[in-house]
Amino acid sequence: MNNLKDVKQAIKQLSSEELAAFRSWFADFDAEVWDRQFEEDVAAGRLDKLAEKALRHLREGHCTDL
Repeated sequence: MNNLKDVKQAIKQLSSEELAAFRSWFADFDAEVWDRQFEEDVAAGRLDKLAEKALRHLREGHCTDL
């Protein structure tokens, strides 16, 4: 499988059970990729401005408890 077209075709050929297993695997895989990217963004300071803004809003009373 060298490209997305091949991957799509292979997925279309999966049985119901294989598709369910693929969905589960892909959800876990996607979550791990997202977590890794988030951690890299935090370490690089890319979220600092958002965190500062959120904390300012909290201090100023612009937040509500859930």
